[in-house]
Amino acid sequence: MRWMILAAVALIVQTSSALAGPFQPVQTGPDGHLVPVPARHWEDPTHSMLLGVARAGQRLVAVGELGIVLLSDDGGKTFRQAKSVPVSSTLTAVNFVDADHGWAVGQWGVIIATMDGGESWQLQRVDTPVDQPLFSVMFRNQNDGFAVGLWSLFLKTADGGRNWTPIKLPPPPGSKRADRNLMKIFGDPKGALYVAGEQGTVLRSTDQGATWRYLASGYKGTFWTGVAAADGSLFVAGLRGNLYRSLDGGDTWASVPSGATDSITGLADIGGMIVGVGLEGNVVTGETTGSKLNDQLRPDKKDLTGVIGGEAGRLIFTSTDGILGGAMPVGPVQTSRHAE
Repeated sequence: MRWMILAAVALIVQTSSALAGPFQPVQTGPDGHLVPVPARHWEDPTHSMLLGVARAGQRLVAVGELGIVLLSDDGGKTFRQAKSVPVSSTLTAVNFVDADHGWAVGQWGVIIATMDGGESWQLQRVDTPVDQPLFSVMFRNQNDGFAVGLWSLFLKTADGGRNWTPIKLPPPPGSKRADRNLMKIFGDPKGALYVAGEQGTVLRSTDQGATWRYLASGYKGTFWTGVAAADGSLFVAGLRGNLYRSLDGGDTWASVPSGATDSITGLADIGGMIVGVGLEGNVVTGETTGSKLNDQLRPDKKDLTGVIGGEAGRLIFTSTDGILGGAMPVGPVQTSRHAE
């Protein structure tokens, strides 16, 4: 099944070394321990597998395999590789709080940070003996941030990432320990924080991350992604096109037909519209309070991993085949074969 591609990317996160052939993301140091290898510059990095994209002021920043970080200063028309990245392991997510300060996470529990809009990056954390990957990162400001990943790996910082402290989550209802994979962390306009993960997991914190509570989503499969719209609507989505929405801060959730049966891998609020992307080129769009969303299928059927608004209303997609562009869907131009 096509969602196995995402599972391989997100849960194993070993793709980089396989795709790179003899090029390895770590090497043995003088003391016998594995140490990261800095990212190299590639002739055409825009066709590499990319897994996350964020906005740094007017700049777009995308991250992916081999420690590749791409920058665009023209609304997504062209991208160039960052000057300096200290790791060549797969980067799974990126987040900026302003035009200068950003963080990216990935394989080996890597966390890297930039203070110049993504041109150069510094290593803040790596755990090569364990290789417990991080899947998502979110900062509330230049100091307070969170990162989540495999087997309930949950980290926080209060000093911009110079120090990262593990958060010990309570066990999910009916379980003896917290060991679910946490795929996406995001916040709403009121300051609440949320985490989406496997087995229908949705966590919420209303005290700036001090304590966390499991919410009843009504779903048992994996949520790959989540987003809070500007109007406060919450969305989580994942396997087989399943998409759930909450209009009351996560207290209750309802399934919203997406029209897709392939995994939804990324969600964004773009211009007041909810936009979801997924495997097989699915692009799901609609009003945040609509009863049903519109599913369109890209003719190239590329597996999409993220989406962000570009110049003049265009969408910029990250995919397993690099950067892709497209017009903002406004109607049933091409309906997916999965649509009802």
